[in-house]
Amino acid sequence: MGLLTVGVRVPSTDGSGRSARVDTHRVIAVLPRAEVKAGRRGLTVPTGLAGLSLDAMASVSYGPEAIVLVLATAGGAGLGLTLPVTLAIAALLAVLVASYRQVIAAFPNGGGAYAVAKAHLGPRTGLAAAASLIVDYVLNVAVSIAAGVAALTSAFPALLPYTVWVCVAILAGITALNLLGITESARAFMAPTVVFVAGIGAVIVAGLVRSEPASVSAGTATVLDMRTVGVLLLLKAFSSGCAALTGVEAIANAVPSFAAPKVVRAQRAEVALGALLGAMLIGLAVLIEKFEVRPVDGTTVLSQLTEAALGHGIGYYIVQFATVLLLALAANTSYGGLPTLTKILADDNCLPHRFAVRSPREVYRYGVLTLAVAGGVLLVAANGKMNALVPLFAIGVFVGFTIAQVGMVRHWLLTRTAGWRWRLALNGFGAVLTCVAAIVTTAMKFTEGAWLIVLILPALVVGMERIRDTYGRIGAVRRSDEVPPPPRARDAVIVVPVSEVSDLSCEALSAALSIGKDVVAVHVCLPGESVKAFTKAWEAWHPDVRLVLLEDGDATVGGPVACYVRENFAGRRKVVVIAEVDPPVGWNRVLPSHRSDELERVLRRMNDTVVCHLRVQVG
Repeated sequence: MGLLTVGVRVPSTDGSGRSARVDTHRVIAVLPRAEVKAGRRGLTVPTGLAGLSLDAMASVSYGPEAIVLVLATAGGAGLGLTLPVTLAIAALLAVLVASYRQVIAAFPNGGGAYAVAKAHLGPRTGLAAAASLIVDYVLNVAVSIAAGVAALTSAFPALLPYTVWVCVAILAGITALNLLGITESARAFMAPTVVFVAGIGAVIVAGLVRSEPASVSAGTATVLDMRTVGVLLLLKAFSSGCAALTGVEAIANAVPSFAAPKVVRAQRAEVALGALLGAMLIGLAVLIEKFEVRPVDGTTVLSQLTEAALGHGIGYYIVQFATVLLLALAANTSYGGLPTLTKILADDNCLPHRFAVRSPREVYRYGVLTLAVAGGVLLVAANGKMNALVPLFAIGVFVGFTIAQVGMVRHWLLTRTAGWRWRLALNGFGAVLTCVAAIVTTAMKFTEGAWLIVLILPALVVGMERIRDTYGRIGAVRRSDEVPPPPRARDAVIVVPVSEVSDLSCEALSAALSIGKDVVAVHVCLPGESVKAFTKAWEAWHPDVRLVLLEDGDATVGGPVACYVRENFAGRRKVVVIAEVDPPVGWNRVLPSHRSDELERVLRRMNDTVVCHLRVQVG
């Protein structure tokens, strides 16, 4: 979030006569960072499509293939129903687009399902929406990269044995670029998006004008197919093809990024996305039936359609390379979306606060690294195969769709603005459809890996609730909402663990004497050590500091020191000064014994004990 503040200058109270800038600011507004940037140059409909719709556009490369893989099990009769199944998916797409136009109007500050649920359905449902978005972002990375590599290996079959390595290499490259702070620009995405859409359009047009193969029959084929193909198979094909609907909600999540009038432009972009996506899906489905395309190992359905329509010339390679590039960019959009989402969740105390910390390169590195690790695990587990990941995709998406629509139903019931009845009916119808689609998708894909998503979604919600409860308890201890009493000095003892008589011990004791007068040096006598030699060296040094020798109880340093501190200084403030050598950077970090880390872990659990680290630099 971007925070706009005004500094207040007040007369100095230190007697210098100078005005001082105080740290308290009057908050003028809190705006999403995207809106601050968009104030200078917001998104238009074309740039909004290029920057926010890559996930949806890229789904054209794996959505139709997911349908074909299922229907092909019934032979030619099943493949004859590719178009009817796609038309059903396109009808659901139309309902979703109309519903999300209402979300855009009702929530112009963006946020999509998470904002709707948080406002109208309670914190737990909001976390369910956030969990579905997290799963969606992670799967988008894995599926987009796997689909891009599938397009690449279709054009260059020699790369097929190295599919997993190519997937991991692309994932590592995208992650490295994002860690370096490479910023996204919607205008930079325009060219590959236009080339991809134009290429798919050329494939559809060229395929339609070609004469139909003589083996394709007409008339009674559909009737025969409907009798031959089972309902369960059709539902399974429908649930698989619903993966093509991913990314429909992206524009509603980023309304503030559009130029004024934001709502109008975002709604137009949403409609344009639905029209383009629907046209491409239906056009490719017509070609699949026309050319009787079947699944082929090592070759994607889109590659077969492109070759059938354009031949194996320059046009074929342009479409394949545009597909690879667009899928890589689609994967990259998750690197902008998930770290921002985890930052918002961290600000809401639902994730560790380190997810809200930016690196010097203005990157939420913990969100980026978490996304990379999760995506890498999925790619390796699926052996880089796109079709093993696609069944997992649609479940989390439809959970978010359903939550958004139910939240909008409650929104219209509460606001009752002009036309609220038909708007409520639209969102209610959308909620029913998406809920049914979520149930069908889960049931049809449960044994193919969907059980994993069924477990992960509630686990994420429970985990975020526990984190929020923990932060609540921490906040209760801190009492940051109250004015604390004035600080007062307390009687303190400074304990300095020493391992040897050396300059390091001298630095530690000097620091301790600078803090207070009551300083105690403690030495743990480890097995095999000569206590007499240490005592003699200490007496020869004569540092005028009391020395206490502790027996080693468990071959550790932390236990004996913590026990001594706890049992001998009750009611006093304990300050433990730990001195350690800070080696040069790099592999040298593994050289120290790290006894200080062990000691700190034990002391950290003790109340009324302050641990001070003194690091002595080498070189």
